[in-house]
Amino acid sequence: MKVLVTGGAGFIGSHYVRSLLLGAYPGCEDARVTVLDKLTYAGNLANLAQVAGHDMFAFVQGDIADAGLLAGVVPGHDLVVNFAAETHVDRSITGPAGFVRTNVLGTQALLQAALDAGVRTVVHVSTDEVYGSVTEGAWTEEEPLLPNSPYSAAKAGADLLCRAYHRTYGLDVRVTRCSNNYGPYQHPEKVIPLFVTNLLDGRRVPLYGDGLNVREWLHVDDHCRAVQLVLDKGTPGEVYNVGGGVELTNLALTGWLLAALGVGWDVVDHVPDRPGHDLRYAVDSSKLRAIGFEPRTDFGRGLDEVVRWYRDNEAWWRPLKPGSAARPAG
Repeated sequence: MKVLVTGGAGFIGSHYVRSLLLGAYPGCEDARVTVLDKLTYAGNLANLAQVAGHDMFAFVQGDIADAGLLAGVVPGHDLVVNFAAETHVDRSITGPAGFVRTNVLGTQALLQAALDAGVRTVVHVSTDEVYGSVTEGAWTEEEPLLPNSPYSAAKAGADLLCRAYHRTYGLDVRVTRCSNNYGPYQHPEKVIPLFVTNLLDGRRVPLYGDGLNVREWLHVDDHCRAVQLVLDKGTPGEVYNVGGGVELTNLALTGWLLAALGVGWDVVDHVPDRPGHDLRYAVDSSKLRAIGFEPRTDFGRGLDEVVRWYRDNEAWWRPLKPGSAARPAG
């Protein structure tokens, strides 16, 4: 079995690749894994150091939107898992064009290459942000897509292309939409590693608005297990929500991190809210649970482990934020 993982040097993609090659997924012991990654600021070969010498691993540096490159890389692979994306909402607000190129045009190029090459199954990794904001309850997969940021709009466009390639051409595409992820190797522009690394450095942390925006949290290992489950047992053309079941306001999350680092609220700067900031995300994951998914990582334990990881792996994260200005939580 040959698996192509796009965006496999990023936070979530690299966790999936490490898990796959190190035997975390039963039945995949013979998997040959090719990672295709452009190695933008968010892609990091250090994330793959643990498996770089593995006999079943290969790496190709390249752009998911490069149709010519894909025509040479995709053929011969049985499965494709697409993690490749521009993901940071703040960056999408200041530079939306790059998000459209990678998330929309790149996904279309990959789907076409997979169709042309006769790939058996494609799993496209998306986000709960495509649904917009919900004040109560939780989104099912049948909810309309109402994205509010350039990032989420680009991801919604990619999701719709996946639907079209399944309906029009019969390509076996399955989509996952996950809640906010956390875990080791997450780029320090994201809220949890941003706050942890700032606090380890004795720096202040920025909190958007009143901090009452609510997010549902999912450990990266649980997310990657869900992706593999959809690959193994999902239905062609279907969408699966992946939630961690833990909802926190950004204010509560900040309090948790301050306590974990042993500092007080006096280091928090309340900064103006960002444009189009969604108030609350929450997904109904019962469709995924029906095929066997259950989160395993307790949030409190997982968060403590993440804090320890960043404390113990300064050599990994410090080159990613030398002298960088702190970014607000979101």
